[in-house]
Amino acid sequence: MVVINLSGSSSPTDDDMHVGVRDEEAVVPRGRPSRTVDRLSPTNLQMRGHQRVPSGSREFKELTKRDAQTQLAHELEGLLTTTVDDETKRSVEQEFQGFQRLFERFLLDKDSTINWERIQKLPENAVRDHSTLKEPASEQVHAMLNKLVVVKLNGGLGTSMGCHGPKSVIPVRSELTFLDLTVQQIEYLNKKYQVDVPLVLMNSFNTDADTQKIVRKYRGLQVKIYTFNQSCYPRINKESLMPIARNCDVESDIDAWYPPGHGDFYESFKNSGLLKKFIEEGREYVFISNIDNLGATVDLSIADLLLNTDEKSPEFVMEVTDKTRADVKGGTLIQYENKLRLLEIAQVPKEHVEDFKSVKTFKFFNTNNLWVKLSAIDRVLSENSMNIEIIVNNKSLDNGLNVIQLETAVGAAMKSFDGGLGINVPRRRFLPVKKTSDLLLVMSNLYSLQNGSLVMNPERMFFTTPLVKLGDNHFAKVKEFLSRFANIPNIIELDHLTVSGDVTFGRGVVLKGTVIIIANHGDRIDIPSGAVLENKIVSGNLRILDH
Repeated sequence: MVVINLSGSSSPTDDDMHVGVRDEEAVVPRGRPSRTVDRLSPTNLQMRGHQRVPSGSREFKELTKRDAQTQLAHELEGLLTTTVDDETKRSVEQEFQGFQRLFERFLLDKDSTINWERIQKLPENAVRDHSTLKEPASEQVHAMLNKLVVVKLNGGLGTSMGCHGPKSVIPVRSELTFLDLTVQQIEYLNKKYQVDVPLVLMNSFNTDADTQKIVRKYRGLQVKIYTFNQSCYPRINKESLMPIARNCDVESDIDAWYPPGHGDFYESFKNSGLLKKFIEEGREYVFISNIDNLGATVDLSIADLLLNTDEKSPEFVMEVTDKTRADVKGGTLIQYENKLRLLEIAQVPKEHVEDFKSVKTFKFFNTNNLWVKLSAIDRVLSENSMNIEIIVNNKSLDNGLNVIQLETAVGAAMKSFDGGLGINVPRRRFLPVKKTSDLLLVMSNLYSLQNGSLVMNPERMFFTTPLVKLGDNHFAKVKEFLSRFANIPNIIELDHLTVSGDVTFGRGVVLKGTVIIIANHGDRIDIPSGAVLENKIVSGNLRILDH
């Protein structure tokens, strides 16, 4: 039974959450109208983004917070009774405890907005340049890699790009998927250096079943693949602040549940038993990255910095890269309260948002490639000192119900660890595929494929990637995107491409410099095979373009 201990201090801590037995009269049976719902309305609670309680009512606010926590415990207790067996109940109970802790921190309403004046200048050695790192000696690589675990965050679906199932199974290059390329990379390392680097996939309830079927095809390869699921939390009704789920059968009402962001990695990794397993095997660091970042390969120079040193190595390393105008919303590193930490745009006071976006003020942004010490993860979780800002994600369901999701980001845990470090890496380590415009880049002749890794074409004069913008109405979905290209254009010398409207490309098209192609509503533009467009603006209704 999951409860919250409400005795003691007026601001319950994580230690107040435990498994025990409550007075039977305190348990509200499922289906019974709650007597505290009216008092739990957001207009009465001091919440992020909600109306505040009049000043001088601290005691009232504390009472309503306790009511919300008590009512949530009752609701979750009711949900637990719908589990099908004891094993499932234990697993769900463990997840609900994590959800209660997250909900409690949400209620405490600690403003995540930072005090802009208290941001300190980054210390001289806070961010190291990747070019200053040395390559490890060949005889060191074997022992070094056997201390490493690779984790890919694999919880996302491909729905935003018009695909069904996990995003990791979208073909991105030579009919190979994100997952195919990742497995190739790890197998290449294991074969070349005669090591046993494990690949771990953190799935969500959205991606787990499909992923389990797909990984079977890799059984004959020289790579051990482990999977575990991040938590599955109930969505909260924005008005009542109570879970909308009516039972624990997620498949029967999938809209009532959500995966709480990749910040859930730490607890779920430990709960899976994998953290303990890898520590007992003598492994020391985990390299975490998004499955859709094709640049996030194992970097031997960074691994050498962490694993081949007599000095105390940092517990948490974040790869950052130089910010461009396309990256102004990305999180950045700051020194705050004498600790290195991640600053996201949601934490920035409104009057300083433009300062945050400035390339001059904040030169780097977070790639979400992280290297974290396994023993430090175990220590921080055991001490219950993990401190990650809550992201409140507002959503409206198809039935019109407004809900909120409480989420966290994996990089925000940086401030909970000792000896944080940023490493400014080349842009080639940040090749995410979020949209079809990114897909055009990675499918093009800008890159070649070597052992599962994308390598920039040496004919490219600049190491920066072109800025590509494709119109959502005609290019957003992968199937439609592919139908508009007889083959992907030559973009070796491309700087900027904007395409909007009903536009198609023939074979062997070459794009150079800045190219803008705009087909107005009702018009169509066909770029014929062999066309060379250099610093061109094309608009109107052109079915044949002279070249």
